[in-house]
Amino acid sequence: MRRKSSLVLLAFAVFFATLSPMLRWYAFPRLVKVPPSEYQVAVLEAKNATLVDYAALTAKKVSSVSIVQTLRGNVREAERVKADTGRDVVVWDALSYVVGPDGKMVSEIPERYVFDAHTQEPVHAAGEMVDGDPVTRQGIEFKFPFSTQKRDYYYFDAQSRTSAPIHYAGTQKFHGMKVYYFEQTLPWTRVPLPKKLPEIAPGAPAITPQEVKAIGIERWYTTKRMFWVDPVTGAPVNGEEIHTEELRFPASSHHAPVTAFAGDVKMRPDYVDHIVHLVKSQRQLVLLMTSYLPWGFGGLAALLLALALVLEARGRRPADPLGEDAADRDPSPDRDPVPV
Repeated sequence: MRRKSSLVLLAFAVFFATLSPMLRWYAFPRLVKVPPSEYQVAVLEAKNATLVDYAALTAKKVSSVSIVQTLRGNVREAERVKADTGRDVVVWDALSYVVGPDGKMVSEIPERYVFDAHTQEPVHAAGEMVDGDPVTRQGIEFKFPFSTQKRDYYYFDAQSRTSAPIHYAGTQKFHGMKVYYFEQTLPWTRVPLPKKLPEIAPGAPAITPQEVKAIGIERWYTTKRMFWVDPVTGAPVNGEEIHTEELRFPASSHHAPVTAFAGDVKMRPDYVDHIVHLVKSQRQLVLLMTSYLPWGFGGLAALLLALALVLEARGRRPADPLGEDAADRDPSPDRDPVPV
């Protein structure tokens, strides 16, 4: 009986020992993914910023500039791309909407970002764009991969339409969470003007990029980008940019550059709290697949193996001389003595 029990325990130990790494290295990469219908809004602010007045082409100080970033999962497009490529993808239609202190639009830049739902690697498909311009992204944008590593990643910059390394710069504590801090600095780069610009006067038509270009003005930009990333989900729980844009005139005009925008752009505190709360709930589901269940099943397998070995060892002990075998050999007091 003990031998049968030890074999059953050994079988269960082998089962859980096999299941432990399979959950982490086989099931996790295939089951955990970004949902295709996700919808997120974040508001960032730059206090005491500098903003251009397009009517006078001069820079002015303003109390604040707000940037509303919206990410909307496009399920229909994701299904179309999956049918074309055979890959499980997410399509995010993003919008960066910049608002001045008077509540009026300064600029808006739409994007379409197509990426692998499991790895966050970009997937190149028709419709991938920034502000209507087709792009071919290299590297991540908006979100880091699940199980983010302490290393550099390529990060796509929507302003310049280029990718550059974003550097891991240490581990920090943020709102009670262990986060990885990443930093990227882009040098001065010539970038396109947004296709949608504000009105130069109330009731007047909005200024167009073509009109700005006709004057010979170029837009240049530099930024220091910072992210605090939850390494489990790869979701940034905070972001900041020290951002500067200039309008540069032809050398023949002898006109000094005009600051189009300059400010320290930070995520608004109430949105930080919301995102931290959301990420804390989601990270438990990822940890279940990457840590809790694999380690739990591994520990259970070790316990079952130990119990199986104990039962097997007890089953192999020599028989007790006073046990059943000895009783069968010794004459019983109730039996007749054997004649000699």
